Amino acid sequence: MNSQTTKGNQVPQIYHQSCRSIKLCCALTSATVYFGVLSALGPLGPDVTRAAGSPALPARTISLNESGNLHLTSRHGFTLNEQGSGLGTIIGPIYVHLKIVSTSRVTAEVNIYPRAGSISGYGAAHYRREGAVGHFSGSLSINRGTGIYNHARGSGLSFSGTIRRSNYAVTVHVSGRVSD
Repeated sequence: MNSQTTKGNQVPQIYHQSCRSIKLCCALTSATVYFGVLSALGPLGPDVTRAAGSPALPARTISLNESGNLHLTSRHGFTLNEQGSGLGTIIGPIYVHLKIVSTSRVTAEVNIYPRAGSISGYGAAHYRREGAVGHFSGSLSINRGTGIYNHARGSGLSFSGTIRRSNYAVTVHVSGRVSD
C-alpha cells in the first residue's frame, strides 16, 4: 500500500483518492441543488421556455392587472373586432372580439400576445349605455396559453371597460389572479 507523510503521520494513498471522490460528489450535489432551485423558481425571463418532457414545476400565481386602449379593426353585425396595446403586468398586443348580445349584455374573447407566448380567455359582462358611451362590467376566465404561459388558467377575473359609440373605440381592463 502506498502512503505519504503528512506532518509526521503516515496517510494511506487510498485516503487521498477517497477525498477526491467525496469532493467531486459534493461538487455535483451542490450543482444539482443549485440548478434544482433555479428550476423551481420558474422562468427567469421572457425568453426562457420549458423543454418538452421536462418535469412539471410547481404552479405559481400571477396577479394580472391589464389595461388596453383599442381601436376598431372590423365590425360584423354586433361583433366588434378590436386591437391595441395591452399595458400592465404583461405587456403586448391585445385583441378583443366584443359581441353585443343584447341591450344589457356583452361577451368577449380576449387574446394577449406578450413576448414568448400568448394568453386567451372568454368573458361575459353586463352592458349599459350612458349617452354616447357604453359601459360593461363582468368576469373573464383564462382558459389557454402558449409558450411560457402554456399552463395559464384563471377564472372570476374582473373584466370591464367602455365602448365609444362614435368610432367604436374600446377601453378594456382585466384584473385578477392567474395560475401558471
